[in-house]
Amino acid sequence: MQKSFVKEFKLYCKKKNLDVNSHQIKLIKTLEEYYKLNYKSFISKILSKKNYKKGFYLYGDVGVGKTMILDFFFNLVEGKKLKLHFNEFMLSFHDFVHQSKDKNDENKISKFVKKLKSKAKLIYFDEFQVTNIVDAMILGKLFDEIFKEDLKIIVTSNIKIENLYKDGRKSKGNKTQRYYSPLNQENNFKINKLFRVMTKDKVLKEKILNIKGRKFILKNFYDGIVRLTFKEVCDKNLGSEDYIKIVKNCLFIVMENVPAFNDLNSNQQQRFITFLDIVYDQNIPMAISAEQNIDKLTSSRLLEKPFKRTISRLYELTSKKHL
Repeated sequence: MQKSFVKEFKLYCKKKNLDVNSHQIKLIKTLEEYYKLNYKSFISKILSKKNYKKGFYLYGDVGVGKTMILDFFFNLVEGKKLKLHFNEFMLSFHDFVHQSKDKNDENKISKFVKKLKSKAKLIYFDEFQVTNIVDAMILGKLFDEIFKEDLKIIVTSNIKIENLYKDGRKSKGNKTQRYYSPLNQENNFKINKLFRVMTKDKVLKEKILNIKGRKFILKNFYDGIVRLTFKEVCDKNLGSEDYIKIVKNCLFIVMENVPAFNDLNSNQQQRFITFLDIVYDQNIPMAISAEQNIDKLTSSRLLEKPFKRTISRLYELTSKKHL
């Protein structure tokens, strides 16, 4: 006998000590319908083909419980499945294309999706957004192939599906993006202007943090709006404990002068990765000035794999509209 999604969801919320509201229950019932359409017998699918849904797209503001609800659904569904941050997914696709010896683009997409299908029947994209014109051009063909292979897709996003690539989002990038490169006078002016706007009517008050006898001084601290340099954060012998303390005092972080990474500054790169992980976990928006463009950031050889996740998180942390 099939489990009741509503009953399971109420038990899930009780276990997690979460409140339940009528909107969430309505959404859970819709997810249950989606599940029934997609996880029934092949014959039943043919008979109800017109009602067959290829994906489930859930959008809403930050903090309304999108990820919590789809996490619940994802954990309830049995079988091979993958949860991916959308930018991580696109990075993996670009890596695959780069390494492929096949010259035909259609073949590359088909091979990539078949490889994906060998790993999962259900794919969960968290924080879906399109800020890159190259990705936008690829997505149509990529999703056509995904649906052709009968892969199930569930998605969370802050943006209505019809607005994902509104007005073409020119190749200059997302207008809300707060990532400035290269390091030049023009971008220095832009980040200074942003910081002035953010700190208008706020008071500058140096904040001294004590971390097990160590001191870290937030010199440019305006009621939670903080301006730091890469050297301050990553050139010193700091670790997770220090970064957690710093980030918990921040509402918005400006970090300047992020360098290109290579084998000579891998220690600083590792600290940068750790810092970004903690910023991401605390959901603190950022503005960054860097030597290289976000999609051209180089890495030390040792940290290439974990740094792909950092790049994905940089996209998100510098693109959010919620300040």
